[in-house]
Formats: sequence, C-alpha cells, structure tokens
Amino acid sequence: MRGLLGRAAAVAAALVVAGAPAVSASVQPNIVGGEPAAEPYPFMTSLSDAEGHFCGASLIRSDWLVTAAHCVDGVPADTLTARVGSADRAEGGEVAQPAEVVVHPSYTSPGSTGDVALVRLAQPVQAEPVDIAAAAEPGTETRLLGWGRTCAPEGCGDESPRTLQQLDTRVVADERCAAGFDGRSEVCTGNPEGAGACYGDSGGPQIVRDGDRWRLVGMSSRSGNNDPVCGSAPSIYTSAPAHQTWIDETIAAQAPT
Repeated sequence: MRGLLGRAAAVAAALVVAGAPAVSASVQPNIVGGEPAAEPYPFMTSLSDAEGHFCGASLIRSDWLVTAAHCVDGVPADTLTARVGSADRAEGGEVAQPAEVVVHPSYTSPGSTGDVALVRLAQPVQAEPVDIAAAAEPGTETRLLGWGRTCAPEGCGDESPRTLQQLDTRVVADERCAAGFDGRSEVCTGNPEGAGACYGDSGGPQIVRDGDRWRLVGMSSRSGNNDPVCGSAPSIYTSAPAHQTWIDETIAAQAPT
C-alpha cells in the first residue's frame, strides 16, 4: 500500500528517498497483502489530478483534509480534485475542489520529517470526518487504507485497484524502522507476513478502533528501509496526534472572522 504519488518530481523523489523506486505517473500502486474494504470509511479521500488518483487523504473537518506533504508540496490547489467517502476512487462519494494547500513548516523535502499537509476545500462536504487518536504505543492494533499497488516487487506491473483496500497491522518498536525515523513525530508500522503500504498509498490513513469509531493515527509517508520491495520492512507514517496542535492552530487561523 505505499504511495505512488503521481505528481511527478516530488512524489517520485519521496519514493526514492524512502528506499522505493521512482515510478511513472501512470502507475497507481496499492496495499500489498490487504483485502477490499469491509465497511464504509466516510472520511477516506482520493486526491487526483489530470492524470488520475495519486495520493490518499483523510477528511478531518467538513472542509479540511490531511495528507502527506510530499503529495501536495508546491502543487496548485486548483489542479487537484478530492473524492470523499467512496470506496471507488473513480466514482461515488462527494467530489470537492481544493482551495488551499498548507504544508507543515518543518517539511523540507521528500523523506524528511514533518511530512504532513492540510488541504482546505472550497465548500464543506456532508461526509463524517475522522477524529485524531491519542498517541499509539507499540503493540497497538491499527488498520491501513489505500488504493496503492497490490503486488510487491519493483516493476511487477500491477495496477492500482479501483476498490479501496484495507490491511490490519500494528504499531511496532521504533528501532524496527531505519535511520532517519523520528519516534517523536512518526509511527513505525508493522509489515505482517510481508504485507504493507505500497506505491500509491501515500498520504492515506492509518486508523485505530476506539469503541464503535475509527480514529486517525497517521498518514502514509515512506518506506522503513531501503528495499524497493513493498512490505519487506515496516512503513513510516507521520503521526497525526504529534501534529494535532499545528493542525488545530492552522485550521483556526483560516476560519472566517
């Protein structure tokens, strides 16, 4: 399930820095070892451009999405389309026009920490947003969502499925992720039996069950090692709770007075 990031340069660079091979904008990778979504996820969002789906995102307010910075850094908002609340990345749900992109100030380049961005929608949508979780400790059971590639090896030729995929996994110890991982602001996410995020899943959510609701743990950022084979090591997700203060303050600053 790791991010194909179809936005050429920045997206391809993120994959290379993360230890994944650069892929063409026509490839839309998905979750390796996952299965079709078993329930509705109204907050789940597909970001697309003229070439189609390239990253995932999560609805956290009626008019705000959170995703990975490397998905949208330097990208004009008016070139993006957001499809919210559909398991089909090409049909259904609510289609919204982004109006503004805000990248975290600590983000510098693909592979860096601070890989989080907010996307403001021109108009609110009706779908139910997801709340941000408390910090997830190692051993916490989580679920990954995305439309990334479903085969692991580089150049395997598998295309992104139209149907949303899910994978149940768990948070693992920080040392399982490679050098450059920051346990204060990132989440090291397990790869059970070689399953995990792949090309096309970037920006998409890692969620945790809280009673009868899902809450947001993190956003897919990069591979946890230097192997281009998806699922060969844990994945790195940007921590949503670690960035909640920035998220809340940024949204509040943009609110009409």
